[in-house]
Amino acid sequence: MQSYGSGAAPAADATSPAGAAPAVKRRTDSYEAAQHHPQSPESPESEEGDYVNTRILRRQMQLQSTPVAPVVPLPMPSSTGQSVEGREEQPEFPGSSASSYQEERMRRKLQFYFMNPIEKWQGKRKFPYKFVVQIVKIFLVTMQLCLFAHSRYNHINYTGDNRFAFSHLFLRGWDSSREVESYPPAVGPFALYLKSEFFDTVQYAVDGYANVSRSIGPYDYPTPNNTMPPLKLCLQNYRVGTIFGFNESYIFDPHIDEVCESLPPNVTAIGVENYLRQRGVVVNFASLVSAQLTFKIKTVNFKANGGPLSAPDCFRFDISILFNNRDHDGQMLLSLDAEATRLKCHGATDFISEANFDSMLRSVLNIFVLLTCALSFALCTRALWRAYLLRCTTVNFFRSHFGKELSFDGRLEFVNFWYIMIIFNDILLIIGSALKEQIEGRYLVVDQWDTCSLFLGIGNLLVWFGVLRYLGFFKTYNVVILTLKKAAPKILRFLIAALLIYAGFVFCGWLILGPYHMKFRSLATTSECLFALINGDDMFATFATLSSKASWLWWFSQIYLYSFISLYIYVVLSLFIAVIMDAYDTIKAYYKDGFPTTDLKAFVGTRTAEDISSGVFMTDLDDFDQTSFADVVRSLCCCGRCRREQEPTQANSGYTSLSSIMK
Repeated sequence: MQSYGSGAAPAADATSPAGAAPAVKRRTDSYEAAQHHPQSPESPESEEGDYVNTRILRRQMQLQSTPVAPVVPLPMPSSTGQSVEGREEQPEFPGSSASSYQEERMRRKLQFYFMNPIEKWQGKRKFPYKFVVQIVKIFLVTMQLCLFAHSRYNHINYTGDNRFAFSHLFLRGWDSSREVESYPPAVGPFALYLKSEFFDTVQYAVDGYANVSRSIGPYDYPTPNNTMPPLKLCLQNYRVGTIFGFNESYIFDPHIDEVCESLPPNVTAIGVENYLRQRGVVVNFASLVSAQLTFKIKTVNFKANGGPLSAPDCFRFDISILFNNRDHDGQMLLSLDAEATRLKCHGATDFISEANFDSMLRSVLNIFVLLTCALSFALCTRALWRAYLLRCTTVNFFRSHFGKELSFDGRLEFVNFWYIMIIFNDILLIIGSALKEQIEGRYLVVDQWDTCSLFLGIGNLLVWFGVLRYLGFFKTYNVVILTLKKAAPKILRFLIAALLIYAGFVFCGWLILGPYHMKFRSLATTSECLFALINGDDMFATFATLSSKASWLWWFSQIYLYSFISLYIYVVLSLFIAVIMDAYDTIKAYYKDGFPTTDLKAFVGTRTAEDISSGVFMTDLDDFDQTSFADVVRSLCCCGRCRREQEPTQANSGYTSLSSIMK
């Protein structure tokens, strides 16, 4: 096995020539020790062993064009060559070579990079800025989400209640039982079956709109003088559609034409059917595809559930009643939709409260979230960039000192996926906070509540996922994270095989049982039904609603459901749990016998609490400030590839410039 580092090399004798660099004793794990190689016996040292000040050595390396000035040794007490923990003290400079110094410096740099925030504070008194920013961000984002969720619930609940009120006011035959979503549905589809019912329903909506002032809700017309505007009725028909059912013949042109008519207020006296006949509009139900009646209503919401600091909101509801006859199956489905648009309240407004103070507080919170997310984005992006620079430095170091390329696993150690996830949730939270400020400031006319909730919800989810990174610093919690990480590739391969079987059951059930079972009517509902059966949900209802139209269909349904449930509950789920348990046992064995190491980890070695607090990391190990803007642009233009650098020879110094390694 190839040997890396000079930790195992014999120490220089105390009687070495005067030109040789004095030996500096250090405590570190060499590459050979990380690879379980026995350490070389330490060479005898003089009773009056000398130690060199590393700050003076670093200053000497910067003077590359001048000879190394002789260093006055600092007298230190003699050592027995054994550490407190029984490990052997190893010389840092064998002979007069500077490679050991560079190796030790590179090792310390990498050890500091792989420390957690607590260790970095103990080793270098480096304040954990990113950790504090993430904690503050969790607090602010969660508070923002709670306030927005409360406001969004009141908004959606308000628009939903108004839609039910409009259904009672403008839909003929509407019943309160349809407002409760039950499974299985307690009532059938809301539909029309007679031609006269179509005209009666349109007439009922027109009459209700004319008498909207009698409703309990504060509804008004969208006109300056609050007079009733005309309604709009649009009919979509096939261009030609005539059916002669007695002799199985027809005349048909599939092109769809749309005809729209305005229904003025006097339609309440004339009647809708007579008015359309006067206008020359004939409703041919054989060719009628759909019809839509639209009108608008304005209202003001005092927001009793919003609290004393919430100002009233003004809305315009665009109401549409849809008559769906696309299937031509004898029933015309009827539905009502009300699209809410929030308007800026103006005119004679008088609101005595501290609403401006409430709005200011919400805006301040939004601004703080934006600034915190922007700071988190900048810190994590900076950390990823510095990790890339350190990776390039390490790759060049392995090439120049060990004559080999850093392995893929070693390169992957520098990619922090936690930071990538944090950057992604920062982007989502910035967009969501900007939309939230626009909504609460009433700058947006369109309804963006759902879009804003999507960004804020996913961003908050990833923020809380990011807490797992800091829990991973503790062994108890890190077991869960490492188990999921270890099991992820196996779970992915297992799910691919399981999904192929699942897809076969889904398509088969949809095709055969779809016309006869309500849970298999579509591909989506079939998949939902089978997934619920895997989790043991709603089994009896699924079996109880099986069709008995044909004996073969009943038997197939029984065999289909029993085979699927048995296969996935007793076999697939058990294997899925076994995959995770196998990964858990592997992680437990790693904690007991040691984790597998890459060439990078083997070079870095291990660090103890004594090493961290010894002060060796107090020196300036960061040379990234030497990277110029041109170097950054050049690195980006080279598609992220680390450049091979030739080490310049140093006259009269015997040392390699560290800045040439860092570029």
